[in-house]
Amino acid sequence: MQDPPRIPELIEAVREFLERDALPELRGRTRFLARVSVNVLGLVLRELELAPAAEAAERERLAELLGRPVPDLDEGNRELCRRIREREIGLADEALRAHLWQTTLAKLAVDQPRYSGCLAARERLHGGRGGAA
Repeated sequence: MQDPPRIPELIEAVREFLERDALPELRGRTRFLARVSVNVLGLVLRELELAPAAEAAERERLAELLGRPVPDLDEGNRELCRRIREREIGLADEALRAHLWQTTLAKLAVDQPRYSGCLAARERLHGGRGGAA
């Protein structure tokens, strides 16, 4: 018995078909929309691959900043925003700066992985290892 293809494999197959086979045959608006579709499928793949680990790391950093477990990321971020707004924590706090920087790089790794500023920041952060944010 064979296992069915995993969702990322299915998405990648459609993305590759559009990019390799369909795009060269298309023109004008249809070609543009197919290119947008290829980009969206790439974003979905990165979200599936990178988001779980990035969210777990963000939750851990938030737990340290807030001094308590953070089971819900949205709720934890709302509390962090409240603490910043009420000046309970500020940018003088190295842990806060590191958290904001790492969270931003993780989001860019999903949304815009080839953005030159993101690439340069990851290079500085990981010392040439090119690792994920």
